[in-house]
Amino acid sequence: MLLPVASLPSRYGIGCFSKEAYQFIDDLKKAGQQYWQILPLGPTGYGDSPYQSFSAFAGNPYFIDLEQLIEEDLLTREECDEADFGEQEPDINYGKVYENRFPLLKKAFVRWKEQQGVLGMNEDGIDQLFEKELSPETREYCFYMAVKNDFAGKSWVLWDEDIRLRSESAMERYRERLAEEIRFYQFQQYEFQQQWQHLREYANAEGIRIIGDIPIYVAFDSADSWAHPELFQFNEDGRPVAVAGCPPDAFSATGQLWGNPLYRWDYHKDTGYDWWMKRMEYSFKLYDVVRVDHFRGFDEYYSIPAGDETAQFGHWEKGPGLELFRKMQEQFGELNIIAEDLGFLTPSVLQLVKDTGFPGMKVLEFAFDGTGKNPYLPHNYKENCVVYTGTHDNMTLQGWYEDQSEESRRFIAEYTGNEWTPQGEIHWDFIRMALRSVARLAIIPVQDYLGLSDWARINEPSTLGKNWRWRMAKGELTPALLEKCRRLAVQYDRIGEEEA
Repeated sequence: MLLPVASLPSRYGIGCFSKEAYQFIDDLKKAGQQYWQILPLGPTGYGDSPYQSFSAFAGNPYFIDLEQLIEEDLLTREECDEADFGEQEPDINYGKVYENRFPLLKKAFVRWKEQQGVLGMNEDGIDQLFEKELSPETREYCFYMAVKNDFAGKSWVLWDEDIRLRSESAMERYRERLAEEIRFYQFQQYEFQQQWQHLREYANAEGIRIIGDIPIYVAFDSADSWAHPELFQFNEDGRPVAVAGCPPDAFSATGQLWGNPLYRWDYHKDTGYDWWMKRMEYSFKLYDVVRVDHFRGFDEYYSIPAGDETAQFGHWEKGPGLELFRKMQEQFGELNIIAEDLGFLTPSVLQLVKDTGFPGMKVLEFAFDGTGKNPYLPHNYKENCVVYTGTHDNMTLQGWYEDQSEESRRFIAEYTGNEWTPQGEIHWDFIRMALRSVARLAIIPVQDYLGLSDWARINEPSTLGKNWRWRMAKGELTPALLEKCRRLAVQYDRIGEEEA
């Protein structure tokens, strides 16, 4: 099943590593499932997108379970209950979560320090603990956020020149002046890592593996681009000369302007792709399987001149290709990676996916254009692929079906062989279609198992202000629904041997 952590039911406004997460793992086991796919776990900024994170090496403090902090005597129940997280609203209110969570985490940090003091640990000891438990890249994020807060939340490109360009004297000055704020962010990452590791170990013990997700690009407003400008296509003043996006197509006359920094691939190659090795190592500490977003960008990427207001005047450039993944295989051995190979695919992209051996993705919502040659129709699949009814970027199945023409609906009815399926039950036809395909793995968003309409959509690309907000209601995965999921898993031989 596909369900973002943020979409779990829980107290205090947003899904997190709480008892409801453990309950969801129990539900997955009851439903005969073997995988839980989530979205990126990084800390989010403007727009709340997990694909625009402040760091590729840090976790989202929103996911820290406040109930656990209460049990550790770092917070009181009254303090948490008094905070307004927008719990009465059906969706996530990120403004309220942001305004109320960080003051509570700051209280928890102060009390945690007091507890450590009682145990004989001074600030030097705390610094040593964080240095041991957190990677250098994670600690860079903590420094970045402390300085960012000092500049009222502005991106590093708007900081004073000395710290923007990381002069040695400025780095030392800010490190000393903001030492306590840096420790506060290190405390958040320490708690995040502890809680997530415990949750993942519980999932694995119950036979559930975690599929994570890493975006190909990092955000411009991130510790990665500030701390390592040499990795990106920046000029001497630390500003981008080109940015990422997608060219114009049938869906957008001006293309998509993402604005992410582009990599300086020649530098990465000269360093043996060291940064990518660290990124993949961090990812496999978090996840059992990694879905790599926008996989085609490793073959060729779309480069848009910095400062352009649209993506119309970009051009394609060559990426690192197979060499990067061969290097990863040398270091890590067999890679449990899913290649997100959606969109317009050139022969060279298809060849790259084939050469890596990674399974690509098939999405049933893309399949019904009226021709039997459509590569997303199940009869055209090879075994080495992962089938989805839809992804976090798609409409829910019910919403998508409601949007289809009569001609498309007739094709669907003839293809499924169920010409009398009520519209409200159509999602089960698609779920069965995915499960009985030859695809190595079938992944179904929870909203599609629930048969929800498009109000439950996770994300509509190229829009702001309405995404990443949906939450599953407590008790929505009923025993009857879980039993039906299990029966289908058994019927189509997609259940773990020990569960059969």
